[in-house]
Amino acid sequence: MIKKSKYGTITVKVYHGYGHQHNLTVYGHVLAGKRAGRSRFSNNVLTNALHLLKLFIVRPIPRARIRLQWGEQQFYGTTEPDGFFKFEWESSATVPAGWHPVNVQLLGVNNQAVATGEGKIFVPHSTQYGFISDIDDTVLVSHSSTTGKRLRVMFTKNPRSRKTFADVVKFYHLLALAHTEPDLLNPFFYVSSSEWNLYDDLNEFFKHNELPKGAFLLSQIKKWHQLLKTGKTKHQGKLIRITRILHAFPKQRFVLLGDNSQSDPEIYAALANKFPDNIVAIYLRNIRANKEMPTRLLLDSIQKKEIHTCLFKHTDEAILHSRSIGLID
Repeated sequence: MIKKSKYGTITVKVYHGYGHQHNLTVYGHVLAGKRAGRSRFSNNVLTNALHLLKLFIVRPIPRARIRLQWGEQQFYGTTEPDGFFKFEWESSATVPAGWHPVNVQLLGVNNQAVATGEGKIFVPHSTQYGFISDIDDTVLVSHSSTTGKRLRVMFTKNPRSRKTFADVVKFYHLLALAHTEPDLLNPFFYVSSSEWNLYDDLNEFFKHNELPKGAFLLSQIKKWHQLLKTGKTKHQGKLIRITRILHAFPKQRFVLLGDNSQSDPEIYAALANKFPDNIVAIYLRNIRANKEMPTRLLLDSIQKKEIHTCLFKHTDEAILHSRSIGLID
């Protein structure tokens, strides 16, 4: 729900959260202004460029008082300087696997709700594997290592005209079904250096391409004057976000999927050495030929040699490798 206030129109955005009965997490933003939604998906360059610009024209509301409603439970918090909020809590009722609605309210005088946002919490089944994937240049063709191409694609395309890599949808569906049943799909977590500004567009891209549904963990929101630096967030934050997932699901065995256009090799090697019993395999798309040898050296440096690694150029190579190690049928 959107409501008028001293800030004008207010939007409470609640992103897909994740967890289990004893460790639930959800993120969001409280922003002034209307949500920059799409009424249609156009191939017009100007239309797409204007939409992208609107996603970065944001006015975060700092120190806003908020309340999370989860069944009979209520939790209170305050937004950070950039309007961001995070709730972590333990459910008093048993939470079955699946997607569950969650409600966050912006509070006014006498704790009255003046704006409301609705989101969902993702509680995975107890499957054998979980998958943590990067997005740009892993799933989505983004040209992250070439500034001109990256910006041209961002400004001229929409979520339905952006391209996936060949066979990546096939690969991810095989992974979702790895050693489980169609009604008990393996969980996916999409951790990216892309900003929360792009959340709705990324959701539409994944939905349009029928990629496995999952929870997104993105980078700090940016303002319009930082637009040209999108996707260039410090990668320490990405390491922290993945670590939170591993801590939240200590009994799950994870496969990491990324590319070598930026810092995934360093991040994934560090995670493999820190959590050797939680990481089963690492897949890296070889985007930059000049980084192929350093990437191989990083993968070779992983201390636990039982962790499978695959540096691939084409997705069918990753599919063959995952079959060879028994990850998929």
